Amino acid sequence: MRLGSAAALAVAGLLSCFAASAEADEIKVLTAGAFKPIVTAVAAEFETSTGHKLVIDNDTAGGLLRRIGGGEAFDVAVLTPAAVKDLVASGKIAAGTPVNLARTSVGVAVKAGAPRPDIATVAAFKTALLEARKVAYIDPAAGGSSGIYFSKLLETMGIAEPIRAKAVLVPGGLVAQRLVTGEADLAIHQISEILAVPGTVLVGPLPAEIQNYTVYTGGLAATSAGSVAGKAFLAFLQSDSARRILAEKGMERAPE
Repeated sequence: MRLGSAAALAVAGLLSCFAASAEADEIKVLTAGAFKPIVTAVAAEFETSTGHKLVIDNDTAGGLLRRIGGGEAFDVAVLTPAAVKDLVASGKIAAGTPVNLARTSVGVAVKAGAPRPDIATVAAFKTALLEARKVAYIDPAAGGSSGIYFSKLLETMGIAEPIRAKAVLVPGGLVAQRLVTGEADLAIHQISEILAVPGTVLVGPLPAEIQNYTVYTGGLAATSAGSVAGKAFLAFLQSDSARRILAEKGMERAPE
């Protein structure tokens, strides 16, 4: 599920070929929450260059896994590698089409203008959590990867009970919005999603010793495996234009 260097060099040619050989088509894209800012940001350029139209919907990785498993139609899906693997096994995503697109890490945010806590070390991060009035993060029950990881991390750090007692559990979407509304004064979420919320500030990533990376993998629906439009969009997500946007949105290219 990785993009080789030869394939990367061929992306531009693939896009030209697809655009020239296909009529305008509608592409339904289901994307896990952290990758939605990327899909949204590349949409205009892709639609202009190919004539195709994107219909974008998002959810947590767990939510999309349940929806697709339940029969929801789509053309391209971007989820975590484990979820994609399950969907290939169940025949929902076409084998041979998945490719790792990007990865993001977990960060800490505060409301713009608020004091920035020290999170440079694990001990400092632990203190920041304990001193916060309310801590917002994705509800693990919703299936969001950062929420699942953070919940387990609290157990490892030995502070699960005090933090959960003041947790603001978010069922999906942009956790940092809870800072803007005043519901929380500290937010833990994937950096790409923190940067998508005006009025908030990224304090920084989690300390390296406890950092967690989430990889996002794209694949074509089994029913759309022959779709020229779907292949064109998956190719576009591997282009130089998309990679520039990845960097702007707090993501990086997934390792080979």
